[in-house]
Amino acid sequence: MLSSVARHIMRQSANIGPMMKAAEKTAVMLGRKQAQPGRMFAHQQSLSRLPVPPLQQTLYKYLLAIKPILSEEDYEATKKIVTEFGKPGGYGESLQMALIERSQKMDNWLSEWWLHKAYLEFRSPVVIHVSPGVVFPRENFRGVDGQLEFSARFIAGVLDFKQLIDSDSLPVDYMGGQPLCMDQYHRILSSCRVPGVKKDSVATFPPYKPDAPRHIIIGHNNHLFSLDVYDSQGKPLPISEIHTKLKEIVAASPFPAVPVNILTSEHRNTWGKIYKKMSKDKVNRASFEEIKRSIFMLSLDKPTYSELDEQTQIESFGNHCAKIALYGGGSRANSCNRWFDKTIQFMIGTDGEIALQYEHCTAEGPPITAMIDHSLHYAHNPPSESSRSSSVARSSPKRLEFNLDRETLEAIEDAKVHIDSLGSDVQLSCFSFEPFGKDFCKSQRLSPDAFIQLSIQLAFFKLYGHSAATYESASLRKYKFGRTDTIRSATIDSDIFARAMCDSIKKPSEKAHLLRKAIQAHREYTEAAINGDAIDRHLLGLKLVAIEQGKNVPEIFMDTSYTAAMHFRLSTSQVPAKHDLTMIFGPAVPDGYGVCYNPQDDHINFGVTAFNTVPETDSEKFSQKLAESLLDMQRVLNKVPPHAKL
Repeated sequence: MLSSVARHIMRQSANIGPMMKAAEKTAVMLGRKQAQPGRMFAHQQSLSRLPVPPLQQTLYKYLLAIKPILSEEDYEATKKIVTEFGKPGGYGESLQMALIERSQKMDNWLSEWWLHKAYLEFRSPVVIHVSPGVVFPRENFRGVDGQLEFSARFIAGVLDFKQLIDSDSLPVDYMGGQPLCMDQYHRILSSCRVPGVKKDSVATFPPYKPDAPRHIIIGHNNHLFSLDVYDSQGKPLPISEIHTKLKEIVAASPFPAVPVNILTSEHRNTWGKIYKKMSKDKVNRASFEEIKRSIFMLSLDKPTYSELDEQTQIESFGNHCAKIALYGGGSRANSCNRWFDKTIQFMIGTDGEIALQYEHCTAEGPPITAMIDHSLHYAHNPPSESSRSSSVARSSPKRLEFNLDRETLEAIEDAKVHIDSLGSDVQLSCFSFEPFGKDFCKSQRLSPDAFIQLSIQLAFFKLYGHSAATYESASLRKYKFGRTDTIRSATIDSDIFARAMCDSIKKPSEKAHLLRKAIQAHREYTEAAINGDAIDRHLLGLKLVAIEQGKNVPEIFMDTSYTAAMHFRLSTSQVPAKHDLTMIFGPAVPDGYGVCYNPQDDHINFGVTAFNTVPETDSEKFSQKLAESLLDMQRVLNKVPPHAKL
């Protein structure tokens, strides 16, 4: 999920009546407040611009953030550097003024920088490093017939969600009673990352532009097909017609194709050079364009799991699906049946496994989970065919062709080796924590997110005996074109709490008090972050201003303490959803963990990743300590009466 700079950051968001009823239904299902009357961009123009925090405030918070992860000697040395940087009339103030000037000229001073620096300039593979995977609840179908029938209903569900977007009828998202920027909904569908030799670009085809896309891409046996999903009147095809088209695709591709798709998993410079060369051929260029312009991609995956015995399947299905979602499971599984540059690609297998992978540069998780929740609900509760289009377009699915020379064929073989190596390095641990969920936290008048974050801090401390820089994603969507900032969950209070929990002499009442105090600190930081008062994006902005002005990078950013502060050994995110989803993403740094969680009422879904090449990290051990920490925290709270709401 990180770019070269972001990695430095991390070691460095026709029939109006029926349509509005559908919008109301979606609002209830997704638990979102609806505008009255609700149109998607009703509040867009009234959204505030992202503020530039006061310089001294950020520097003060920076020192607080690094204190629990540095030695006293390093902290004191850094304190002098920070003081010098923030002197009145000094270097810091001149950069601050330049950043304020930028903010006055732009709708969002950060968004363009973040897109380019955090994503498009990132040159490692997007697989694992950038693109999250999402594991859906397992469906009860088995076999190709069930796969295609469910796929047709699911495709129709995504198109139904797209209609809400296209008609500007999607209910406005709210957070804390405030409307959020809805721009990302126009970027999750009909968009694609495009490789470049030194820097990528992103192509988007929103519905308000002329000649909006009318097709999706279907992957099967490494073949790619373009499938029109709208009829001649511009209405989505009926489920039965989509089903028929999918059967045609499967019948037309019984044997695997040469997997040109696997090139999208390569290092971005490598893929960019190949893409540039291949694009000189008009057949290749036309196929690339068809993929780029498609609404989304759906991969009909081959079975890779049914050969295991039933008990083994039950125990390991989650981790198996996580591999399929994150990188396709390898070149012999389904990695070759992907186009990793596509913003949205769903995977549906023959054993009931459903997953999604999304390329991260255009959007954050909440719009993605909103689409998933709507589409799954639709697939399980499809309307009668009579309410669907009757003017069916009879065009057949179009196979995408590629002309490949020997050099490209060799590159494909290299890419297969590379994806297998990358996949074997990532260690996955997906599990559902069953003893309790967010209802317990609420019963204690505690924030579920803060509670889970403290359990992550405690788990890490139990394993390593110290705290580490921690990244939690915070939405900035209350601002126009807002993306994210960092909630630094490793605080002075969380460090004190973790040490107390590991001290057998401390009384439960004291531990409970320190837990509540740490949760309060986390809530305060979260509130500051979503209101534009966190430190990470501000510091990045100051650094980029200096670079753009051709000045020397300030000493504060060359300090080893800054490197330590941005080396996020814990990269975490909450992705709440109505359905029992589990999201996974790779660690931010080689010796780190990726931890994603979806809190449900009575359980919590976790996806934990680490790299096998680093012996001191182990996702299974971390998961065990995480579950143990949650139980320890529950026991401590159960021994003392709950306090008033913090």
